[in-house]
Amino acid sequence: MNNIPQPGWLDYGWLVPAGLGWAAIAVMMTVFFLIQRKTQNAAIVDVGWPLSLLIMAAAYAVYAPGGPVRAALVCALAALWSLRLAGYVFFTRVIRGEEDGRYTTLREHWGASAQRNLFLFFQAQGVLGVVFSIPFWIVMRSGAPAPGAFDLAGAALGLIAVFGETLADRQLWRHKSNPDNRGKTCRAGLWRYSRHPNYFFEWLFWWSFVVMGLGAPSGYLTLIGPVLMFYFLYRVTGIPYAEAQALKSRGDDYRRYQQTTSPFIPWFPKEDPS
Repeated sequence: MNNIPQPGWLDYGWLVPAGLGWAAIAVMMTVFFLIQRKTQNAAIVDVGWPLSLLIMAAAYAVYAPGGPVRAALVCALAALWSLRLAGYVFFTRVIRGEEDGRYTTLREHWGASAQRNLFLFFQAQGVLGVVFSIPFWIVMRSGAPAPGAFDLAGAALGLIAVFGETLADRQLWRHKSNPDNRGKTCRAGLWRYSRHPNYFFEWLFWWSFVVMGLGAPSGYLTLIGPVLMFYFLYRVTGIPYAEAQALKSRGDDYRRYQQTTSPFIPWFPKEDPS
């Protein structure tokens, strides 16, 4: 491998693995679309999303000029995050057989065009995976000796983020699995300090590549990960939908939760005004 970084990030060094990775993702998403068509459960697209990032990391590792150690470190972080999230979604949203309300609403809205639009939606998720993967390439192509202090600090942050997201998901799943908690808001563990701790740690994970990319050529592009993730979580498909569904199903109990608990970044809860 050539350990000298290329002068610009958007060159043939990036386009080749990005193109190969995207092609593999497109095939995977087509298979997932066909499974969705048979099962009528589009939640499988949420399995494909993290797996698309793992595919991109593997494609970059073959071509990245920054050396095998840093490439292996990025791939390990991507695999840990991807396989955990894909497995959690698969067992809680796909195997369970109940389609997420977001996709049921889309089916109803699209009507006769639902399958065509869902196919395009699945493929768009794959394209989004390519965009989110750019920080992987920026870190992998760095010519600095690895592992350096920034690499180790970023990897530590990534491990903390994956652990936090895993813990938050487990606490919420345990709450939902108890029939006595029907109609009640989870306030256990991390959910006492944030209304969406799983989303917070998902966002934090992408900062690990910003840290690893400090000093790398075009390192500022690693901000694509946390900036886009914050936008999608806070403004598009994350918090807005989750809160609307929670208010619909839990009503006043969730309104009190909103008044006392931080919406995103974990912080000490306020006293219940009621």
